[in-house]
Amino acid sequence: MDASFWHQKWEKNDIAFHNQEANSLMVKSFKELSLVEGSLVFVPLCGKTLDISWLLSNGYRVAGAELSKIAIEQLFVELGVEPQISKVGELERYSATDIDIFVGDIFLLSSEMLGVVDAIYDRAALVALPEALRNQYTAHLTKITHKAPQLLICYEYDQSSMAGPPFSISNDEVSQHYLDSYNLTLLSSTTVDSGLKEKCAARENVWLLQSN
Repeated sequence: MDASFWHQKWEKNDIAFHNQEANSLMVKSFKELSLVEGSLVFVPLCGKTLDISWLLSNGYRVAGAELSKIAIEQLFVELGVEPQISKVGELERYSATDIDIFVGDIFLLSSEMLGVVDAIYDRAALVALPEALRNQYTAHLTKITHKAPQLLICYEYDQSSMAGPPFSISNDEVSQHYLDSYNLTLLSSTTVDSGLKEKCAARENVWLLQSN
């Protein structure tokens, strides 16, 4: 799976992964990060998620990273905001009040570009990446955010019963990626109604990661 996979998804508007409302598990669990108003929340591989609108409306600032320019153009249209677009390294930055989205390869995003991150919210990044990339991603995320606390939401299911994305991320894999840098708390584990994509039984797990 490479960049063209996701570009084609957005070009064809094949975005069943895009929720039509803010994620209920995020809304329920976000307070566990204990953030103050104005805190900067980094949303990796954000697409045009309505979670961003929820974060902004609740007084947080948002930084995001997304491969697809189409997704981010649609995001700002739906927010009703005209972005300022600038070049930052090999990435494009779409900026408006309280929001900066970096468009391009997340592995080209540096801590200097991103600035001081108060928390990470990952619902769509770790689960979107094939196994071969997940170690690189989690190491990069930890580095560029200086181990900012994280709310992580991921699916767990029998990977042999369905090809990802979203991929299955077991509790053991979460530990493998993050236990060296964070204290891990499983906040909730709920059954996915009707199964994942109505194909297989799955659980959706919410993790709180706090720097150790």
